[in-house]
Amino acid sequence: MVVMAVVTNKHRVVVIGSGFGGLFSAKALKGADVEVTLIAKTTHHLFQPLLYQVATGILSEGEIAPATREVLSKQANVAVHLGEVTDIDLEARTVTHHVLSRETVTPYDSLIVAAGAGQSYFGNDHFALHAPGMKSIDDALELRGRIFGAFELAENLAAQGRDVDHLLTFVVVGAGPTGVEMAGQIAELSRRTLKRDFRAIESRQARVILVDAAGQVLPPFGQRLGQKSQEALEDLGVEVQLGAMVTDVDERGLTVKYKDGREETIASVTKIWAAGVQASPLGKVLADQSGAELDRAGRIRVTSELTLPGYPEVFVVGDMIALDNLPGVAQVAIQGAKYSAKTIRRRIEDKPPLPPFKYFDKGSMATISRFDAVAMIGKVRLSGFIAWLMWLAVHLVYLTGFKNQFTALIHWAVTFLSNDRSQRVSTEQQIFARSALQRLPRGTSELVSEPDFERARAILEEAALEQARLTDEGERGRVPV
Repeated sequence: MVVMAVVTNKHRVVVIGSGFGGLFSAKALKGADVEVTLIAKTTHHLFQPLLYQVATGILSEGEIAPATREVLSKQANVAVHLGEVTDIDLEARTVTHHVLSRETVTPYDSLIVAAGAGQSYFGNDHFALHAPGMKSIDDALELRGRIFGAFELAENLAAQGRDVDHLLTFVVVGAGPTGVEMAGQIAELSRRTLKRDFRAIESRQARVILVDAAGQVLPPFGQRLGQKSQEALEDLGVEVQLGAMVTDVDERGLTVKYKDGREETIASVTKIWAAGVQASPLGKVLADQSGAELDRAGRIRVTSELTLPGYPEVFVVGDMIALDNLPGVAQVAIQGAKYSAKTIRRRIEDKPPLPPFKYFDKGSMATISRFDAVAMIGKVRLSGFIAWLMWLAVHLVYLTGFKNQFTALIHWAVTFLSNDRSQRVSTEQQIFARSALQRLPRGTSELVSEPDFERARAILEEAALEQARLTDEGERGRVPV
């Protein structure tokens, strides 16, 4: 079924994505004489830098992923639509999105594409079945189930006298910020939070292994901070294996190949993939129609005004763009979103154009453990407690909404001061539901029938007539003879 969006006389802006780029684009158009339609495949705005805290039981998913409708509820010129964008027609100026086999086509006058990026397995997408990434709430909840579930299963098997080393070995692939933060939190979880919770196993003996093909931890932070981070991780008990490329992954473990040609198989049930990103497939959709270039990560080359070459009405922001070697961080998306929205405002108000987009680097941060982090701000390099306090303040400020800021602060206080974690619920459904859905030829659409409005009308009319008859004939509550 195809539905066409309602036609309006106002300038129509379509925003694709509800991440930092999409949300801040919509918010920056508040009060503008435009009608904004935000289309996203989730109903929430995800604060992705804190996903690892959901996966390790510190925060709930709601605290880092408020409902997009709630965030934009007071902005009268924005309509929010759920759906996955499957096509963009640059000539017709339309966007097509689907949700459960329902197709909607939305026209635009200006388009902001902020669809973000997903996990890259470097051509080995089958690894994802056994080593989930860290790009969505589904990823974080599945990993939470796998991590806590591994300890539970190990307790059961150890009580029977069986070997549980493979269950108590956790491997994180990728030594960038996400991988470092994830490895550090699993180490803290096993050595501090869970140390008194089990009887048959000793959680402090769990192995946490951080693997990366690169030669250092946190390459974007430079050699000095990278070395400090590695030393801090090793003090926590994390085994850091560098120059080690993962060549195979299955449910029982993974195979690692070192620079000297040596191969090793690590027996591990719980693997986390934090290595590499791939831009949204919408980049290729735009490139095929416009002739714009894509880089190896699928990012599209845009003009210095963040527009698609030859299509000045189409803006691309965030992780999807290849421009001046900009990093794939939240600030690039936020600043690009505000720049694009301001450009649209100036166009409809017949004002002179803005100068080319210039990114202002506010710095980078990564936590290693409680009270320990690294920070890079301009030429300043910090590590330890002061860097951790800065990380805490910055992330608190950028969480969306006072309610989420307040509850996150409480959970952080509980976790960092008492080693307790309140979000430890894990279920089999969290672990296996996604893989079960992937086995359906049409995904979730297999579980939803096509609408049959005439049959539905007949059923409702029949039910209404029966309800009226029971009342009119006084048969309610009467015992049949």
